[in-house]
Amino acid sequence: MPAALTWEEFTRVDLRVGTVVEARAFPEARRPAYQLRIDFGPAIGLKNSSAQITHHYALADLVGRQVLAVVNFPPKQIGKFLSEVLVTGFADTDGHIVLAAVAAPVPNGARLV
Repeated sequence: MPAALTWEEFTRVDLRVGTVVEARAFPEARRPAYQLRIDFGPAIGLKNSSAQITHHYALADLVGRQVLAVVNFPPKQIGKFLSEVLVTGFADTDGHIVLAAVAAPVPNGARLV
């Protein structure tokens, strides 16, 4: 059983929905990944993310898709690319990431509550 969190600890994780507006190959990454540009609405704006989701998703399928991301981690430098948010997902039985998603469209920047 995982360690219990307090409500205050949980609310410190800022999970938001955003729409992928650009997806590019990231051949410099050590593990197969894409570079994503995600629109989180006017309050947060456009953010970059490196996402290891190449097994289940083609670049063309990502643009326009809403994703859930942690927006309050510190940025991480990956080679020459600065990843500003952490896109969330779950590993399938082979360890390949399946994106966490919303069941219906919601406004960009909406926070998980």
